[in-house]
Amino acid sequence: MAVTKTNVMRQLDKAGIPYEPMTYEPDENDLSGTHIADQIGLPAEQVFKTLVARGDKKGVSVFCIPAPAELDLKAAARLTGDKKIELLPVKELLGVAGYIRGACSPIGMKKKFPTYIDETCILYEKITISAGIRGCQLYLEPQALIDFVGAEAAPLTV
Repeated sequence: MAVTKTNVMRQLDKAGIPYEPMTYEPDENDLSGTHIADQIGLPAEQVFKTLVARGDKKGVSVFCIPAPAELDLKAAARLTGDKKIELLPVKELLGVAGYIRGACSPIGMKKKFPTYIDETCILYEKITISAGIRGCQLYLEPQALIDFVGAEAAPLTV
Protein backbone atom coordinates (compact mmCIF):
# COMPACT_ATOMS: atom_id res chain seq x y z
CA MET A 1 0.00 0.00 0.00
CA ALA A 2 1.50 3.33 -1.07
CA VAL A 3 1.77 5.85 1.73
CA THR A 4 0.37 9.31 1.04
CA LYS A 5 2.18 12.09 2.92
CA THR A 6 -0.21 13.42 5.51
CA ASN A 7 -0.15 16.74 7.33
CA VAL A 8 1.02 14.82 10.43
CA MET A 9 4.00 13.41 8.50
CA ARG A 10 4.87 16.82 7.05
CA GLN A 11 4.89 18.38 10.52
CA LEU A 12 7.14 15.62 11.89
CA ASP A 13 9.45 15.93 8.86
CA LYS A 14 9.70 19.69 9.37
CA ALA A 15 10.56 19.16 13.05
CA GLY A 16 13.16 16.50 12.17
CA ILE A 17 11.36 13.80 14.16
CA PRO A 18 11.92 10.31 12.74
CA TYR A 19 8.95 7.98 12.28
CA GLU A 20 8.08 4.87 10.34
CA PRO A 21 4.73 4.67 8.51
CA MET A 22 2.92 1.37 9.11
CA THR A 23 0.01 0.69 6.78
CA TYR A 24 -2.98 -1.53 7.42
CA GLU A 25 -6.28 -2.31 5.75
CA PRO A 26 -8.97 -0.22 7.50
CA ASP A 27 -12.25 -1.95 8.31
CA GLU A 28 -15.33 0.30 8.48
CA ASN A 29 -16.94 -2.20 10.86
CA ASP A 30 -13.92 -2.37 13.17
CA LEU A 31 -12.05 0.91 13.71
CA SER A 32 -10.55 -0.35 16.97
CA GLY A 33 -6.92 -0.01 17.83
CA THR A 34 -6.76 -3.73 18.60
CA HIS A 35 -7.76 -4.45 14.99
CA ILE A 36 -4.99 -2.11 13.83
CA ALA A 37 -2.47 -3.73 16.21
CA ASP A 38 -3.29 -7.17 14.78
CA GLN A 39 -2.73 -5.88 11.24
CA ILE A 40 0.58 -4.12 11.91
CA GLY A 41 1.92 -6.87 14.18
CA LEU A 42 2.36 -4.94 17.43
CA PRO A 43 0.94 -5.55 20.90
CA ALA A 44 -2.28 -3.54 21.27
CA GLU A 45 -0.78 -1.72 24.29
CA GLN A 46 1.82 -0.21 21.96
CA VAL A 47 -0.82 1.24 19.61
CA PHE A 48 -2.15 4.52 21.00
CA LYS A 49 -5.56 5.90 20.13
CA THR A 50 -6.32 9.61 20.28
CA LEU A 51 -9.49 10.72 22.04
CA VAL A 52 -10.90 14.23 22.14
CA ALA A 53 -12.95 15.35 25.14
CA ARG A 54 -14.68 18.49 26.36
CA GLY A 55 -14.66 19.61 29.97
CA ASP A 56 -17.24 21.78 31.71
CA LYS A 57 -14.68 24.51 32.54
CA LYS A 58 -11.54 24.20 30.43
CA GLY A 59 -13.01 23.12 27.09
CA VAL A 60 -11.40 20.68 24.68
CA SER A 61 -8.49 18.39 25.61
CA VAL A 62 -6.75 15.53 23.81
CA PHE A 63 -5.89 12.15 25.34
CA CYS A 64 -3.65 9.42 23.88
CA ILE A 65 -4.11 6.03 25.49
CA PRO A 66 -3.29 2.40 24.63
CA ALA A 67 -5.77 0.89 22.17
CA PRO A 68 -7.33 -1.71 24.51
CA ALA A 69 -7.68 0.75 27.42
CA GLU A 70 -10.53 3.01 28.44
CA LEU A 71 -10.08 6.65 29.40
CA ASP A 72 -10.63 7.30 33.11
CA LEU A 73 -12.91 10.33 32.85
CA LYS A 74 -12.47 11.26 36.52
CA ALA A 75 -8.67 11.22 36.22
CA ALA A 76 -8.94 13.20 32.97
CA ALA A 77 -11.14 15.83 34.65
CA ARG A 78 -8.71 16.16 37.56
CA LEU A 79 -5.80 16.63 35.15
CA THR A 80 -7.55 19.30 33.11
CA GLY A 81 -9.05 21.16 36.04
CA ASP A 82 -12.62 20.29 35.09
CA LYS A 83 -15.37 18.93 37.33
CA LYS A 84 -16.79 16.84 34.51
CA ILE A 85 -15.38 15.77 31.15
CA GLU A 86 -17.03 13.86 28.30
CA LEU A 87 -15.75 12.42 25.05
CA LEU A 88 -16.63 14.58 22.09
CA PRO A 89 -19.54 13.18 20.05
CA VAL A 90 -18.25 11.64 16.79
CA LYS A 91 -20.32 14.11 14.74
CA GLU A 92 -18.34 17.03 16.28
CA LEU A 93 -14.89 15.48 15.82
CA LEU A 94 -14.19 16.73 12.29
CA GLY A 95 -15.33 20.28 13.06
CA VAL A 96 -13.34 20.56 16.29
CA ALA A 97 -10.21 18.49 15.63
CA GLY A 98 -10.11 18.29 11.84
CA TYR A 99 -10.08 14.49 11.87
CA ILE A 100 -12.62 11.72 11.36
CA ARG A 101 -13.17 8.80 13.75
CA GLY A 102 -10.46 6.21 13.30
CA ALA A 103 -7.95 8.74 11.97
CA CYS A 104 -7.54 11.18 14.85
CA SER A 105 -3.94 12.17 15.61
CA PRO A 106 -2.58 14.33 18.44
CA ILE A 107 -0.55 16.16 15.79
CA GLY A 108 -2.03 18.68 13.37
CA MET A 109 -5.41 19.40 14.92
CA LYS A 110 -7.25 22.56 13.90
CA LYS A 111 -6.18 24.24 17.15
CA LYS A 112 -3.55 23.55 19.80
CA PHE A 113 -5.37 21.75 22.60
CA PRO A 114 -3.95 20.62 25.95
CA THR A 115 -2.70 17.08 25.31
CA TYR A 116 -2.15 14.19 27.71
CA ILE A 117 -0.59 10.82 26.97
CA ASP A 118 -0.87 7.74 29.13
CA GLU A 119 2.30 7.25 31.16
CA THR A 120 2.62 3.64 29.94
CA CYS A 121 3.98 5.01 26.66
CA ILE A 122 7.44 5.23 28.23
CA LEU A 123 7.49 1.45 28.69
CA TYR A 124 8.12 1.16 24.95
CA GLU A 125 11.00 2.26 22.78
CA LYS A 126 8.39 3.21 20.18
CA ILE A 127 4.60 3.48 19.98
CA THR A 128 2.20 4.18 17.14
CA ILE A 129 -0.27 7.00 16.65
CA SER A 130 -2.56 7.72 13.72
CA ALA A 131 -1.01 9.38 10.68
CA GLY A 132 -4.22 11.40 10.34
CA ILE A 133 -5.84 9.02 7.86
CA ARG A 134 -7.38 5.59 8.21
CA GLY A 135 -4.96 2.93 6.99
CA CYS A 136 -1.72 4.39 8.36
CA GLN A 137 -0.07 4.53 11.77
CA LEU A 138 3.23 6.24 12.60
CA TYR A 139 5.80 4.36 14.67
CA LEU A 140 7.85 6.83 16.72
CA GLU A 141 9.57 7.42 20.05
CA PRO A 142 7.07 8.40 22.76
CA GLN A 143 9.33 11.10 24.24
CA ALA A 144 9.66 12.74 20.82
CA LEU A 145 5.86 12.83 20.57
CA ILE A 146 5.48 14.21 24.11
CA ASP A 147 8.01 16.95 23.43
CA PHE A 148 6.60 17.82 19.99
CA VAL A 149 2.97 18.25 21.07
CA GLY A 150 3.81 19.55 24.55
CA ALA A 151 1.94 16.67 26.13
CA GLU A 152 1.86 15.72 29.78
CA ALA A 153 2.41 12.04 30.59
CA ALA A 154 -0.02 10.87 33.29
CA PRO A 155 -2.10 7.86 34.38
CA LEU A 156 -5.18 8.11 32.16
CA THR A 157 -6.81 4.70 32.02
CA VAL A 158 -9.31 2.82 34.16
